Amino acid sequence: MKKIFLCLAALVMTIFPLAACNNNNDNLLKINEVTHSIFYAPLYAAINLGYFEEEGLEIELTNGGGSDKSMTAVLSGDADIGLMGPETSIYVYLEGRTDFVQVFGQLTKRDGSFLVARTPMENFDYTGLDGKEVIMGRHGGMPAMTLQYILNQKGYVNGTNITMNYDIQFDLIAPTFANGTGDFVTLFEPTASQLVQEGKGYIVSSIGKASGEIPYTAFMAKKSYIENNSEKLEKFLKCIYKATNYIMTHSDKEVAQVLKASFAGTSESLIEASIKNYKEADTWMTTPAMTEDSFNRLQDVMENAGELDKRASFNDIVNNSIANKIGK
Repeated sequence: MKKIFLCLAALVMTIFPLAACNNNNDNLLKINEVTHSIFYAPLYAAINLGYFEEEGLEIELTNGGGSDKSMTAVLSGDADIGLMGPETSIYVYLEGRTDFVQVFGQLTKRDGSFLVARTPMENFDYTGLDGKEVIMGRHGGMPAMTLQYILNQKGYVNGTNITMNYDIQFDLIAPTFANGTGDFVTLFEPTASQLVQEGKGYIVSSIGKASGEIPYTAFMAKKSYIENNSEKLEKFLKCIYKATNYIMTHSDKEVAQVLKASFAGTSESLIEASIKNYKEADTWMTTPAMTEDSFNRLQDVMENAGELDKRASFNDIVNNSIANKIGK
């Protein structure tokens, strides 16, 4: 994974040397999200509830379809803000770029995936998995790295006393599991709840709860953009904060009704079930400032997976100057 990001950073520096740091519309914020997921509910709630409009902001939201593409959009200037895992900013920073990408606000504080088993397992504690096969997702991806971290902490070693299957591409892991491969699978919502509704699996653990707090998804921008657009970004984070409060203080059904416009084709009952699970897992940041402890745990997870050769400084990657003002 880190090699991919280093190559992308070098490519962007070559092809887009004159990319502008600011767009020409003072009210416009171009956001590129790594994927479209209920995991990022506060962003969509802020859009659908009109909070950005109230602050005079216009949001242009695009889907990167992968952290490498989202980071490329930010580095090239095609996006002002990237919503993705902070590990991407670490990879780019360690490459040595001067105008590197910083985190200015954190959205989720845990892994958003759930461990799904073939049979119901009460009081599941990650023991008794000897000889089992777990579908992990993409090697080097955060869901796989976080689950590997948990399993390794419990004494499981791939190929020795457990099989960690990294061979199935992300969009095929749910149907592959449903068709009989593996004993466990890691899935995001609403896919996890959909398997439960179909009677093809049982959620036995929140991976985010088991791993502890990790800055899993954050809003990032180039250092120069943050310096030149602090007022705009403060308005943006105020809207995210307000939307998060709405989600936490309203019923799952009310939140699902707000979000359904952003998830055409997904039933309201699935959205509601997903919101319930994410609330119970304590998924979202109540204030957007990242802590150094959680940042260090992120690097622990990356090191454990063999994806980090050198640690990055918290103060270089994270710029809390705007986030610290929110919620005060």
